[in-house]
Amino acid sequence: MTASPEPDPYASPRIRFGAELRKVRMLSGLSQRKLGDLVHLSASQVSMIENGRRAPGLDFARKVDAVLGRGRELTDLLDRLTREADQMPRWFRPWLDFEAEAESLHVWQLAMVPGLFQVEGYARALIANEPGTTSDQAEERLAARLDRQRLLDRPGPPMMWVVLDEGVLHRPVGGPEVMVEQMRRLLELAESPRVSLQVLPYAAYGTVGLLGSFVVAEMPRESPPVAYIDSQSTEDRVSDRSEEVKSLICRHGVIRADALSRRESLGFIKETMRRWTT
Repeated sequence: MTASPEPDPYASPRIRFGAELRKVRMLSGLSQRKLGDLVHLSASQVSMIENGRRAPGLDFARKVDAVLGRGRELTDLLDRLTREADQMPRWFRPWLDFEAEAESLHVWQLAMVPGLFQVEGYARALIANEPGTTSDQAEERLAARLDRQRLLDRPGPPMMWVVLDEGVLHRPVGGPEVMVEQMRRLLELAESPRVSLQVLPYAAYGTVGLLGSFVVAEMPRESPPVAYIDSQSTEDRVSDRSEEVKSLICRHGVIRADALSRRESLGFIKETMRRWTT
């Protein structure tokens, strides 16, 4: 029997666990129905876990390890993936799966460089200044944020349509050297055929995005789009409400129309980087 491919290290935690579960099940020569019988689940429930549509529990992982004689292989994997997710704020965790599985991301950023684009010094300055954060917590959260950026390195990353407010380029985060490095990183990313990066200049007098930043994820397999809405609130910021998501898509279109072209935006970022050097 041919083993399934290795789990994609850039996929969401649910998909990574599901791919590993599928691999060890097939290596053991079991069907989904037979494994389900052994751990008291239906074949459809096992299939949902393998496809990343259902979150696994530690009790499930322990049972599979026991019946397949895998020691703690799946249990330790799920524990590690859970600890990685725990470094993200609780309200942000639901977004991680949508972000990882999205076919495209439509990003509007009013205040800072998007997390997926941040260099280490920029991210560290933001995280370390969060009230109540210890140095150890800051380093753990920094590692989680940088690990999340591996999404951009995977084969076939999501198409990203990103618009930054001009203020993002001027706001000092981490000092001039960090800002120069961050501008250089934006220019590198903008060279990718999977990234469209634009700047909304003050001169555009754009007001549509002043209420706050957001990201809309277009999902595969005819799944509805999902939005992440940035705010100071700790309430739920992930929305799949069709009217709300549709409104944000429209807003993003208006903001993009008011922004500089991609070529003009690159020139604007280069000029801003020169200013930071002086």
